[in-house]
Parts: sequence; structure tokens; C-alpha cells
Amino acid sequence: MTGSPGSGVPGASPVDRAGAVAKVVRVVEAITDHSGVSEISRSTGLSTSTVHRIIQELVALGWVRGDGEHGYLPGAGLLTIAARADSEAGMSVVGPILEKLRDATTHTVHFALRQGDQAVYVAKVEGHRAYEMRSRVGLAIPLHSTGIGKALMAALPEAEVRLLLGRTGMREMTPRTITEPDAMISHLHTIARRGYAVDNEENEQHTRCIAAVVRDHRGAPIGGISMSAMAFEIDQKRVQQLAPLVTAAAGDVSLALGYRPTADAVGHKRVR
Repeated sequence: MTGSPGSGVPGASPVDRAGAVAKVVRVVEAITDHSGVSEISRSTGLSTSTVHRIIQELVALGWVRGDGEHGYLPGAGLLTIAARADSEAGMSVVGPILEKLRDATTHTVHFALRQGDQAVYVAKVEGHRAYEMRSRVGLAIPLHSTGIGKALMAALPEAEVRLLLGRTGMREMTPRTITEPDAMISHLHTIARRGYAVDNEENEQHTRCIAAVVRDHRGAPIGGISMSAMAFEIDQKRVQQLAPLVTAAAGDVSLALGYRPTADAVGHKRVR
């Protein structure tokens, strides 16, 4: 048996000699093109057991998420890191949509992805106002008290929403926060019917947001788009004027991510 000089393992292949970090990098790179463990294994040359172990660790960290069909996709953690490194990294398609919404409304626009029982901002476009929102890319936000969170939950099955609310505890963020599960479920029915959510100073006083759900290429609700402003700037009449712009932007982002309404995945149903 022979081996490469310096390998330390006679006859070891380059994949066998790859360090732990290199293996993780290969798996992360492969997930951008492949979703199944077997496909990733073939693409990387790593064993299926190694790929499965690495993926489970990445899922625990929020870097990878399940696609609901025994496959995996890049998670909010990876997108957040990319956004922190470069505000346009990984957002070359989504960025112009967010900017268009900001220009049409003049208000701050956010794009957040679900990560477990919360959501994480992966992009922010500051509004054309005299003030700035305190939000930032990488900030984790609760689902029950935010527009994006409520828009996302309204697209989930009721049983899943109740389990989620039970885990999070529905902390009161402001006097307007909905803190009872039954009241939230009723509220989510309204959101599902009209197609958008409003954070009516529920997460932060004096701030009002309009949000709509974003879906991935399989039809799964993965996050949302929101438009945020000081509450005094968005009364009920203004909400009705701006909501169609927000829902249209969320739809455009979903399409950019591969979502096709006619091919909506079975099982991804709204609260009912």
C-alpha cells in the first residue's frame, strides 16, 4: 500500500484526509445545489453517515433547515452570516425588491427568515425618513409579537402554531401584545384571510409594521417581508393603502426564491 507524501495515512484518498472543517465546508457548499443526504454524499465524496452527522450539527446551529420532504436547505444562520459580511451578499435578487418597496413607501423594509421558534433579520433597507429603526441584520425576533412572525404563523397549520406558542410562552412585549393562544389563533385566521399582518405596537411601542409571508420553492412559509414606521405615520387608512405593496413585494421575493403558486407543496396549509 502507498500513500501521498505527508498524508500520514497510507493509501488515503483526498476525501479521507480532509479535515473536519473541510468536510463541513463541502457539505455546506453541496446543500446549495442538492437537498438529499445521498445526493450530498455523492457530490462531496463523503459517506452518508458523515454527511448526516454534519447536517444534524448544522441544523442544531440554525445553518441548515429541513425542507419538509426529507431534504435540507440553507438556513437563516448562513444567510445572516452572509448578510453581516456584505449587506448584498446572497441578496442580489431579493435586494432590488426590498429597495423598490422602500422607495414606494419611504419606510424601512425588512426581510426575515424563520429559525426555530423565532425569526432572524437577514436584510434591512433603511427608509427615507428623518429617523432610523433600531433593528439590525442578525437580530432575532419573536413570532407572536411581530408582523413577520404573525404573517408566517398564519401560513402554518394550527396544531403547529399551538405547539410553537406553548414553547415560547407568548411573552408580553408591550401592553398591546397578544398573550393568549386562542386569541392569537383567531387573529391568525384574520391575517390568513386578508393576506397580511399588522404589528400594532405589539413588539415595540410607537412602532407599527405591515408584513406578509415569504415562501420557498416548495411552498413552505419560511419568513416574511415587513415595512416598519413610527405608529403615528401609519393609521388604519394608510395601512390599507400600503398593505398591497407589502404583499406584492413578499410575493415577488417568493417567486425569486423559486415559489410557484400553482405548484404549492402539499401540507403547507394556513391556520384553519
